[in-house]
Parts: sequence; C-alpha cells; structure tokens
Amino acid sequence: MQAAVANRLNNNRNPLPMQELLDALPSAEWLGAYLSAPQTWWQIGVFVTGILLARMLGRRLQSRLQPVIRPGVTNEVTRTAMRTGALVLVPAILWLWLLGANAAARRLGIPTELLRPTMLLVGALALIRMSVFVLRHSFSPGSRLKAWEGALTVTIWILVALHILGWLPYIAQALDEYALAVGEVRISLYTIASFALLVALLLLAALWISNAIHWRVMRSQVLDESLKIALSKLSKFTLLTLAVLSAMIAAGIDLTAFAVFGGALGVGLGLGLQRVVSNFVSGVILAFEGSIKPGDVISIGQIFGAVQALHARHIVVHTRDGLDILVPNENLLTSEITNWSYEGDRRIRVKLAVQIAYDDDPERAIALLQRIARELPEVLADPGPEAVIAGFGDNGVALELHAWVGDPERVMGARAELYRRIFKEFKAARFTFPFPQREVRLTQPPARGASRSAGTPDNRAGSARGRKRARGAAPRA
Repeated sequence: MQAAVANRLNNNRNPLPMQELLDALPSAEWLGAYLSAPQTWWQIGVFVTGILLARMLGRRLQSRLQPVIRPGVTNEVTRTAMRTGALVLVPAILWLWLLGANAAARRLGIPTELLRPTMLLVGALALIRMSVFVLRHSFSPGSRLKAWEGALTVTIWILVALHILGWLPYIAQALDEYALAVGEVRISLYTIASFALLVALLLLAALWISNAIHWRVMRSQVLDESLKIALSKLSKFTLLTLAVLSAMIAAGIDLTAFAVFGGALGVGLGLGLQRVVSNFVSGVILAFEGSIKPGDVISIGQIFGAVQALHARHIVVHTRDGLDILVPNENLLTSEITNWSYEGDRRIRVKLAVQIAYDDDPERAIALLQRIARELPEVLADPGPEAVIAGFGDNGVALELHAWVGDPERVMGARAELYRRIFKEFKAARFTFPFPQREVRLTQPPARGASRSAGTPDNRAGSARGRKRARGAAPRA
C-alpha cells in the first residue's frame, strides 16, 4: 500500500485523497501484534538501556570537560571544538550503543526493524545539533541565531526523521490538499511551509557566506576601510536577495504573479519608504565615496565624536560624553559636516588667546608661551608651536599661541592643560593679566555753609516764579 501511494505521489500531480493517506498508516491490529512480539520489547529494552548509559557517561565526561572549555583556557577554535563535542556527547554515546546493538542483533539473526531507524534518528540528531552549533559560532559573537538554535535543530531533525521513516511524502501531500486559489496562482500549506523552510535555510547559508566574505575583506591590506565596508554590505544584500528569490523558485512560486506586488512596492517606496531607501542609498554612496570612515572624528551640528561603525541606515558616532548617537545617512549627504581626520590627517591646530599688561615685555611672554607648548606631550614638534602678537587691546597686549595636536579627540584636554600651565608659569614670571579698568573723576563740590546763589531754583525770590509774585505784590502807583 505504501509503495502504491509513493508512486502516485511521484507520478500524479492531482491531490491524493486524505482517506487514502490515512489508510496507508499502520492499523491498530498491526500495532497490537507488533507490540506483543518479544523482539519488539527486546529492542525497546536495548534503547532504554542505551539512554540511561549515555546520560550517565555523558554527564561524567561533561563535568570533566567544564574546566577546559572555560573562556581564556585555550584558544577560541579549540574551545569551540571541545564545546561542540561536549554538546553532542549524550546522543553520540547513544548512537554508538545502538550501532553496536544493531550489529550484534543482525549477527544473531534478531530482527532490527526498530533499532535501525532509531539508530539513524539518533545519529541524525547528533549531526544536526553539532552542525547548527558550529554554524552559530561561525557568525559574530552574540549572533541572533543563538536564540533560534534549539528551534532550528528540532525543525531540521523532524524533517530528517520524517524522511527516514518514509512519512514525508504523505505529510507533503496532506498539506498540499489545503490550498487557496488567487486567480491562476494556487497557494497551499505545502507551498507556504516549503517556502518558509527554504527561506530559513538559504538565508542562513547566505548569512554564513556573507560573514565569511566580510572577514576576508576586512583582513585585506589593499582596500581602504570605506571600500571594505561597501563590498561587505553589498555582498550581504546581494546574497540575501538571491536567497529569497531562490527559495521562491524552489517552492514552485510563479514570480510573474508578483508583478502587481512589485508595482505596489514601488508606490510604497515612493511614499512611505522613501526615507528608508534614501538612507540606504546614502549609506552605499558614503561607503564607496570614502568621505567618512570608521575612526574618523566628525562634527555635525551639535554632535562631535568618533565614527564607530557604518550601517545600511545610519552611522554610529561615539561622543566625548560616552554617548553613542545614531545619525541617519541622509543627513550626512544633505548637511555640512566637519571631518577632523579626513584622509587620515588627524592633526588639529589649537589657538589660545592670552593678554598681558602694557608694562610687561611681549618678547619674553612669547618665548615663555612657546616653551610651555613644547613641554606638553600632546603638542606636536613638527610643526612646532608658535606665539605671535595678535593686536593691542583696550586693556593690554593680545597674544595668540598656535599649537598642533595629533588627535582631534584630545584637543579639549590639551587646551585645558595649556591654559593651566600658562596661568601658573605667567604668575611665577610676574606677568600681569590685565582686566577692564574705569576711571571715575569727581568735580570740586561747593564749600560747606556758603549761601545759595540767587538764581538757584530753591531761591524763590531769585526764580522766575518768585519775581512774578514780587511784581504782583508791588503797590500800584
């Protein structure tokens, strides 16, 4: 019956009735007769004994491997290999036990219809678990695959188990019966499940390949940093796109049916996703152009810091306050940016304004400023520091010190240290720092007890109003 069903699955494209699939499964009478046979319980006993033995030996060996696989004891490759071995100890020991029991049973003529598929299933579990663990560690530390390691292992093992037991064609045909027709496109549960599985597997393969390309490109001594990042990002995007398209083709999805979806996606890009696309394209331009690279010190608006990383949508700027600011790539192309270390030149000139009194000697002050700057470790010797007279102010002579610092991130510290030393040395050399001064001149005050002038406003007789009143009070002739 199973052979007939398999032939129909391979040669007939019409859906197989669900009842026929159920009829292909073992009946209750057959299961009862099989479980009552002595050789069945002998095989079950061998399997249970193997599980107990594998768990006991596996735990003992894992406890001995724990001190060796701690971080820092051995190199990373050896540690990963030993962790992989410790992870699959239990299924590996069980597989070896079942392999020996299967060989002994076949030599003694005992049926192994239960031991053989069980041995294959346990071996497949050990191999899949080891492969997924190694695949996860081939990615960068803290990979997102770590959260899906268990689910991915179980999913792959279930598919392999269905294939070993011969049930996979039945499950595929049962899922294919439940379908939805959209125009000329038929979408079934089998199509969705196969597409999801193929996408997951192909995306993992694409990420693994892109990660290998990334590390190979980053170790190159010929390419500059921006071109390395551009090639790494472009290869990753291309591989992920090919993985999705390959999964759709392998799942039997007609790509021509997505013409309408492509038009809707274009409208969405033109409306809601235009900023996302703009940031992505800007990131590609910045990576290929090389105007901003990881390690550069930039200032954009009120943000000043070192570029930590370039991503598809943004860059990461680490400020002097310890903050990591994400700046969209579009802003870097549309705004004015100061790159303090463009083309690898990280030298920055620092200007410090100093004033001395007119009574002090400016030549002696200039020599002292240059000596203070030369003694500071952050100041470069070539070009050396220079002090000049910048002008004559209202309160004193204006001097200006020019000094070159080799790292833009140390400019603030160098400036503060220079001012501190200048204040200390100038005070010791008895230079005067002028400050605004105002002279207030007072006129001679009137003598105490002197009579008031007759024309003062307080003298009513001498005032205009007093004279008017005096004339009004005079007797008429």
